[in-house]
This record gives sequence, structure tokens and C-alpha cells, in this order.
Amino acid sequence: MTATTTAQASTEKTGARTEHAASLIGNARERIDALDNRIIGLIRERVAFSAMIQEARIASGGRRVNLSREMEILSHYSDAFGKPGTTLAMTLLELGRGRI
Repeated sequence: MTATTTAQASTEKTGARTEHAASLIGNARERIDALDNRIIGLIRERVAFSAMIQEARIASGGRRVNLSREMEILSHYSDAFGKPGTTLAMTLLELGRGRI
């Protein structure tokens, strides 16, 4: 593949109109992919801790879900990200609850 063909493929893949922009976008996408992998790992860790908490709560005679704690989490994410934060928190809570 020639340098021109490689540059064209890069700009087409990124939607950029210049090689410089395509390079910046490509590098940023690599960083985003790495961050996404870290986020997925953190979510899996969060789910595991949530399961541990639920097991302890149920074993002690408590309820599976603590609604006041869930409201704290919803508020925390909403304060940080607005309405999308609420959606994100709901998804995290759903993942953490497991099958009900």
C-alpha cells in the first residue's frame, strides 16, 4: 500500500479530511478504547462488590435492595452528569442487582 493510499484509508476510517486530523483522531480513539477497557473492568469489580453486599445483607435478614442507598447513588451520578448520569446510575444499579 502506498503512503497516499494509507493516508486515504486513515482519513476515510476516521471521517477526517486531513492526515493530521486522522492521526489525532486515531490516537484519541486508541486512548478511548483503553479507557473503555478500564471502565469495563471497574464495572465488573463494582458488580462483584455489590453481590457481596447483597449476600451479607440477605444473610443478616435484610432486604436484597437498599432503596435509600440506591437513591444516594442516583443523586451522586445525577449531580455529576445530569440526566445522562441518572441513566448511567440506573444501568450500574441494574447490573449490580443481578437477576431479581
